[in-house]
Amino acid sequence: MSYKVLLADDERLDLEGMRTFIPWQKLGMEVVDAVTNGFNARSVLTSEKIDILVTDVRMPHMSGLELAELALTEKKDLKIIFVSGYQDFHYAKQALSLNACGYVLKPMDDQELIDSLIKARDQLDLERKRQAEYSQMIPVVKNEYMLQLFEGAYTESTIEVLHREYNLVHFAWPGRVCVLEIDDLFKMEGQTDESRGKSNTWLDSLLEWSQEAGILHGCKIDKNRVALLLQQHTGLAVVERLVDNVKREFGTTLTAGIGGNCSEVYEIERSYRQALEAVELKMFRGKGKLIEFEDVPKSEMDDIKMFDVRMDALFKALSSYELVRIHDELDALFQTAKNAKSKFTVRNYAFYLLLKLDDYLHTVNEDLFELLNMDMRSLDIILQLETIDDIHLWLRQRLYQISELLNSKRQKKNWKLISEIISFIKDRIQDNITLRDVAEQFSFSPNYLGLLFKEETGKNFSEYLIMLRMERACELLKNTNLKIYEIADQVGYRYLPYFSRQFKETYGKTPLEYRRK
Repeated sequence: MSYKVLLADDERLDLEGMRTFIPWQKLGMEVVDAVTNGFNARSVLTSEKIDILVTDVRMPHMSGLELAELALTEKKDLKIIFVSGYQDFHYAKQALSLNACGYVLKPMDDQELIDSLIKARDQLDLERKRQAEYSQMIPVVKNEYMLQLFEGAYTESTIEVLHREYNLVHFAWPGRVCVLEIDDLFKMEGQTDESRGKSNTWLDSLLEWSQEAGILHGCKIDKNRVALLLQQHTGLAVVERLVDNVKREFGTTLTAGIGGNCSEVYEIERSYRQALEAVELKMFRGKGKLIEFEDVPKSEMDDIKMFDVRMDALFKALSSYELVRIHDELDALFQTAKNAKSKFTVRNYAFYLLLKLDDYLHTVNEDLFELLNMDMRSLDIILQLETIDDIHLWLRQRLYQISELLNSKRQKKNWKLISEIISFIKDRIQDNITLRDVAEQFSFSPNYLGLLFKEETGKNFSEYLIMLRMERACELLKNTNLKIYEIADQVGYRYLPYFSRQFKETYGKTPLEYRRK
């Protein structure tokens, strides 16, 4: 895209010279017009989008300085270059006050004008780049402010920005929060990378459609959820149309949770939490439903809250390789499902449990499908299992398998670390090495590393260090003619009596007796 330039000079020869001899196209510029007075220039500035004004300082009726001042009141980012046959400092000073990109004296040196034009172009390039970056940041910033509003983490300045920049001040109360959750994201993530990318597409499209439908305030919550703040006049039919749009465009359904009414900003968080709770009922009610919090029986909400508690306990048991506890927590979870007495609900419950499990595994940098060496299609077995007990047993076996794999990977990872630490200690056995020194070397806290060391070796750090030193002392006593005090020094003991006492406590003999045997 080229920048548009307006030339203004009452000297026609100078005007024609600028138009003819400056390589405008090469500079990435286009001369829109060349006029001989300030009034005509003003008219062009009003009718055309001009980026750069090149004007003579002194013109009849309206000077170039007056023209520039007027133009800048309407277009603050206009770049101005003055040309003048006068070297008067007064003119130059006024030009500087208008932040001109150049002040070129007549008779003009083409290169001097070109340099000023390049300076103006560079400034415009930088401003465009910043504007583009700012435009990209606008939705990100608004999303963050709206998320703070929904989660109750806002400040007074957050509300001020939302009122001033995003028109929250004109919101028609009472409102209520709607949370929309994609139903098939789990399936999409179990397939190709291209499928995974669709989540962002539907999130962005849904927010765009919401704006078009008059829902001006919303944000992304996470990879599969959007929250919308519905105004008083926004009926649920609008939400249903949004759901239909997603189904038509992306071939997937949405579940909507609707919170209760809120009449002030500080009540939005409550409505948001209620909408989240309503969405969680998908596992009992099925996908693609619109669930209003106020229509949900208390007993059903209690089941959801207990489910979350049980899931947390199950994940802790899973990560700590407590198979009996995994068995008990899964039993407790399935008791709720059995109360539903619906095969559809139980299957949906199992899929939901796997979704939560996959989310948890991602927090520890693991993947459900990679751990089980399977893909999304493999989960169709849940649809083929005939009884609740069959589904329960299948899930229990998978959970045992995952816990075993996590434990095995953790042990391998930890033992590799401990092996590196032991090698590090052996290389520095003669130094006064401490647990803190080793912790700093391997970027751990001393307390954590001490616990890990004891867990993997069965000994605390100081006990293991003594064992390594004594083993090394035995090798030197057997295979060298070094004096006892030299051996003590080589294994980290600067005080010989202490070394001898430690050696005798370990082997029941003094170093000299050990060497003579």
